[in-house]
Amino acid sequence: MTRDAEGLLPQAMLCEDRADGCTILASPSPLPPSVPHLGHWLDRWAAEAPERVFLAERSGAGWRREGYAAVAEAARAIGRALAGRGLGPDRPLAVLSGNSVDHGLLALGAQLAGVPVVPLAEQYALIGAAHPRLAQALDLVTPGMAYVADAGRFADALALPQFEGVEILASAGAGPGVTAFADVLRGDGAPLPAIGPETVAKYLLTSGSTSHPKAVVTTQAMMTVNQAQIAAALPFLGDRPPAILDWLPWNHVFGGSHNFNMMLANGGTLWIDDGRPVPGGFARTLENLAMVSGTLSFNVPVGYAMLAQALAADEGLRRRFFGELDLLFYAGAALAPEVWAALEEMGRAVRGRAPLMASSWGMTETAPACVIVHDRSGGAGIIGVPLPGVRLKLMPGEDGRRELRVAGPNVMPGYRGAAGATASAFDDEGFLIT
Repeated sequence: MTRDAEGLLPQAMLCEDRADGCTILASPSPLPPSVPHLGHWLDRWAAEAPERVFLAERSGAGWRREGYAAVAEAARAIGRALAGRGLGPDRPLAVLSGNSVDHGLLALGAQLAGVPVVPLAEQYALIGAAHPRLAQALDLVTPGMAYVADAGRFADALALPQFEGVEILASAGAGPGVTAFADVLRGDGAPLPAIGPETVAKYLLTSGSTSHPKAVVTTQAMMTVNQAQIAAALPFLGDRPPAILDWLPWNHVFGGSHNFNMMLANGGTLWIDDGRPVPGGFARTLENLAMVSGTLSFNVPVGYAMLAQALAADEGLRRRFFGELDLLFYAGAALAPEVWAALEEMGRAVRGRAPLMASSWGMTETAPACVIVHDRSGGAGIIGVPLPGVRLKLMPGEDGRRELRVAGPNVMPGYRGAAGATASAFDDEGFLIT
């Protein structure tokens, strides 16, 4: 595909205005080819860059680092262990704990075995008042196994009746009735089954902000196609291995599918940030940033507001942060103009040019990216143009507003066990109603 002087795909869009008042938007670029499942990415980088770090997390004063070859070996061993337990689409793997190397290994192993992963918000298990929400999620997905980082820390949640008959797997605190994570790393079990584009990779729960939560069926193809679409819009992802320091939770589609798979698809490194852009948590992020830097940055606007203040006050941190940064990406809300200007100015001062500052739009049902900013013509609050293979339908609404609907190969086939909700989610042309 054609690149501009900065190596970006020129931003363009096809537009069709219909007589009924609808507008159809699409990319003029063709849908690029994609691999059939994430195992292809893992095999590629294990062969081409076996020692390159894929996943890393804080461990004491340093980092636990796992290279691509080690991750591939561990994931396949875990996959065999899970396949031998009879897990599958009707008996998926629920993950109650947050981001970690073990969580990443387990998720990859499950997907290689054709076992859908159900990552759940950690607070559902750790906050007693949220246990009804956890119970509701478990009733929705009926797991055959559940993982926790520490069986002792999650003991109250594991006492819920929904875990009766469910095998519990733990990295720490494994006592009677709990399987130690080390046991599944031995790889005892069954051969890995064949998987393909339509194999279910995940059940991701919707937020439930406008209705009861639903389990989005996420296939391998949805994830691999979406990464091919993003790489077409941001071709610099393939110019060198990307790296991120990222806190975004893996129970959310953006952290767990967009960012995790972006590193895997492009042979990159994911440094797991155990900090958060909240009081008492951001200091840890700054400590981590002083140790490692990325080529890409993903955050919410409040995180960038906190970061801009810290960078302005620390020249060394500023130089480390912007030194190799190609992309500064925000989502969830518009970036405040003063924060945008401060980050752009600091980036330009460090490297002679600011990183590409961009946003996007998508949802759990779309794997997630549907539109993205991929040139410098925009500003804060602009979400971009359709990715290759995506079609948008803008429906006329009240007060000049439009309803956005979307179709494409990255859109879900439906909700698990909810035929009625699935049918009502699409219009008569197959566009997802958002």
